[in-house]
Amino acid sequence: MKIVEQIKQPIYDEMELFEQKFSNSMSSKVALLNRITHYIVNRKGKQMRPMFVFLVAKMVSGGTVNDRTYRGASVIELIHTATLVHDDVVDDSNRRRGFFSINALWKNKIAVLVGDYLLSKGLLLSIDNGDFDLLRIISVAVREMSEGELLQIEKARKLDITEEVYYEIIRQKTATLIAACCGLGACAVNGSEEEVEIMRKFGELIGMAFQIKDDLFDYGEEKIGKPTGIDIKEQKMTLPLIHVLNNCSQKERSWLINSIKNHNKNTKRVKEVIAFVKANNGLEYAITKMKAFQEEALTLIQDYPESEYKKSLILMVNYVIDRKK
Repeated sequence: MKIVEQIKQPIYDEMELFEQKFSNSMSSKVALLNRITHYIVNRKGKQMRPMFVFLVAKMVSGGTVNDRTYRGASVIELIHTATLVHDDVVDDSNRRRGFFSINALWKNKIAVLVGDYLLSKGLLLSIDNGDFDLLRIISVAVREMSEGELLQIEKARKLDITEEVYYEIIRQKTATLIAACCGLGACAVNGSEEEVEIMRKFGELIGMAFQIKDDLFDYGEEKIGKPTGIDIKEQKMTLPLIHVLNNCSQKERSWLINSIKNHNKNTKRVKEVIAFVKANNGLEYAITKMKAFQEEALTLIQDYPESEYKKSLILMVNYVIDRKK
């Protein structure tokens, strides 16, 4: 059995019902919109975010979910999908998970409007049902994701990212949404404030580990869909590179920065940068940090009674750093 199927096992029925509810939550009176949202629903990914919502809800409540849990999972997925559609426009990307992106098929103007529509559907789903506590968690995540993207753009111009700034960027850009999923899972089943905060932190730590794993893929340890060196070509400063920049000689640092700023489209030079980062323990350092985030996340749920939901969450945390793509 594939690891993702194994993780999904204790929430299989919930995920089936969620898919129907999620599809319904996108419906519109506009035929063009329905065509596009149908395209989105049929090309879904692993759906890790709703899985986090259901697994946390069931672990915290001792095995039950309610309507709020389904709405919370739908809102998260609507907003996550909206940000992906907008990201593809911002990045001028024609592909998403191996399929054509919305902007590639229907152009930028329509893609931006579809993203806005999904965002508003998510907000209204919460407001119409009085889920203001859930809406607050999600709204904070949307604000932080925008701030993280802009902070990364600002820093990419100067290439002056410290390790602390890097953690802040990935916390906001990636970890905040997984944190919202886990906080929301606890909140939807009326977990205590303290419990919601612990689960939010749990999700944040997993998100940090997840992003560092993504950064490591750029160095070509595994054959995945993403070509190696793409972060360097896009002048994205990731942890392996930041660590090496902060621990090499002034001459080597100048060469690295010059390579990234002025020669990032030169395949030979990008390969030299990758080789230099590998030779100077950049990958080992990033792996150590990733595992530290993973272990800290696992300690936050160790006191919960043993259950199939807890077991799946532990599997999920381990999957995040062991995945091959």
